[in-house]
Amino acid sequence: MSLLYLSPSTQEFNPYVTGGNEEQYMNLIADQMEPYLRASGVTVARNRTDMTAAQCIQASNEGNYDLHLALHSNAAPEFLSGTLQGSVVYYYPGSVKGKRFAELAATGLREIYPGPDLVSVEPTTTIGEVTKVRAPAVLIELAYHDNTQDAIWIQTHTGEIAQNVSGSVAAYFGLPVLTPQPARQGTVELSWGSLNIREQPITSSPVLARAYDGAALTVWNEYQEWYVVEFAGMMGFAWRSFVMI
Repeated sequence: MSLLYLSPSTQEFNPYVTGGNEEQYMNLIADQMEPYLRASGVTVARNRTDMTAAQCIQASNEGNYDLHLALHSNAAPEFLSGTLQGSVVYYYPGSVKGKRFAELAATGLREIYPGPDLVSVEPTTTIGEVTKVRAPAVLIELAYHDNTQDAIWIQTHTGEIAQNVSGSVAAYFGLPVLTPQPARQGTVELSWGSLNIREQPITSSPVLARAYDGAALTVWNEYQEWYVVEFAGMMGFAWRSFVMI
C-alpha cells in the first residue's frame, strides 16, 4: 500500500521570531497536505498535537506504514541564533528507501525554497523519528524559525510547501501527482465478479481490496481510465467503467 504516517511537529514551545510557533505551522502544512495526498491515492494516518515524539514513534511502529514523514522547522545554536538558513532533509544511513525519499523531497524543495543551494540531504543516527521508526523514515527541517527570512517564507508559503512535499510523496510511491477535486459518491456496477481496488493505476498493480456490485465508495479524483477512490478505509485506484457516479 501507499500508506503514510504523517507526523508534524508537536513542539508548541518553539516560537517563531515573527510570531506563532513550530507546532502551529507544521500542522497547518500537514492540514494542507492531506487533500493533495488523498487526490493522488495516498492513505494517510497522522499524529495528534498532544502526543510526544516518543508517542509518535510508538504509534507509527504499531502500524504497517510504508513511509514515516516528520515535518519540523529548525533553530540555530544560541551563539548563531538568527544567522542560519536552509532546509535539511534527514534520513537513516542504513535505509535505502529513506534515502531515496529524502533525495526526492530535497529535489522538490529546491524548486520552491529561495536559496536552492541551501537545501541539503543528511544522514542521522541521533534523531528518534528517523532512527527508531520501523518504516522508512525522513524528517524535514523546512527552514529556520529563528531567522526572519526563513520564518516568513514558511508562514507565507504553507500551501506551496504542502503541495510540493505531497508531490514528492506521490512520486516516491509511483503515483500520479494530481490536484485535489471535490469528493463524489460512487457505486460499483458489475454483472459478475468484483471490482479490484489497486495500489497504482495500472492493471499489474497489487490488489488492495475487492468491491462487489452495489458497493459504495468515495471518488476523490480521476487519472486516465481510473478513479482515485476511498474504499474500506484505504485509498486506491478503480477502473472507471465499473463505477457509477
